[in-house]
Amino acid sequence: MGDGWHFYVLRTRASALYAGVTNDVARRVAAHEAGRGAKALRARGPLCLVFCVPIGNRTLALRVEDRFQRLPKARKEEIVSTQPTGAALLARLGLPARAKQRAMG
Repeated sequence: MGDGWHFYVLRTRASALYAGVTNDVARRVAAHEAGRGAKALRARGPLCLVFCVPIGNRTLALRVEDRFQRLPKARKEEIVSTQPTGAALLARLGLPARAKQRAMG
């Protein structure tokens, strides 16, 4: 899924959402599915990648993950259903405009 850092969201068998960041989405999802990823996902499969967007650098990706995790489930579901671009996601999460320019440009 390209170079740089990505923000991604997985859905578990019980419809719970799990957010993460990585610089290799395919490798990270495979690790989660094999039980080598986050402990929170072990025995929660099958997992489905429901959202993935390039963010830019690792620092910004971690900030996006933190902001997303603090949202109520309804807002998380709205983001997953609308599939915003990286810039639109940053705006929705209230991250500064200058961060968008550095990350996306």
